[in-house]
Parts: sequence; C-alpha cells; structure tokens
Amino acid sequence: VQLQASGGGLVQPGESLRLSCAASRVIFSINTMGWYRQAPGKQRELVALGNSDGSTNYADSVKGRFTISRDNAKKMMYLQMNSLKPEDTAVYYCNAEGLYYGDYNMLRKFDSWGQGTQVTVSS
Repeated sequence: VQLQASGGGLVQPGESLRLSCAASRVIFSINTMGWYRQAPGKQRELVALGNSDGSTNYADSVKGRFTISRDNAKKMMYLQMNSLKPEDTAVYYCNAEGLYYGDYNMLRKFDSWGQGTQVTVSS
C-alpha cells in the first residue's frame, strides 16, 4: 500500500492548511494512522495519532489547533491545521497501519509512509 501526502504549502502565521493522505489501494481496515513532521536539523516527531477505537492523541504543541481524521470510503486521511505558527514549519509525513486486500482477496498487513509534504509558516 502506497500513501500519497499532499496539501502542504506556504502560509502566514495564524492561517490554516489541510493535509491529505491517499491510499493506493482498497483498504480493509486502518488500525492506526498518524501524522509526523520533521523540521530541519531535528528528529521526526509525532504530531497526531488516530487509533482504531476512534481515540486520538496529539503532541502538546498542536493540541487544540490540529485535528486528525479519516474518510474510509475515500481511503483518505486528513490533518486539519489551524492557527499555524512558524514553529510548525516542517515536512509532514502520513503513516498508516492496517489490513488491505491482497492477491485473491486475502487480507494482508501493511505499515506505510507517505512521501512527505512541506509546510512553511512565515510572514
């Protein structure tokens, strides 16, 4: 399963962006989905996590500003980012782990990463 992240761009502080992550094939279920980011010179960090039971977890730095969601029918994941700050500048990556329909419709596990999309917050 390949994931394609999109929606990044250059915005001013206080503005919003919505990142999207599309799966390349039919997904049976997603156990865990997440958005991560990596700023220059820093390690990749978890931004938001969505679990199969509907619960979510957010990094303290984005709580109240970012929202992770999914559309199973469209095989899409989203990260709504509001009130963006310069410190949110990074390459954002999506990740998902679950089951997909493989050959002969057999269920197979996947754990995939998107290629990253650049988010730059600057005045």
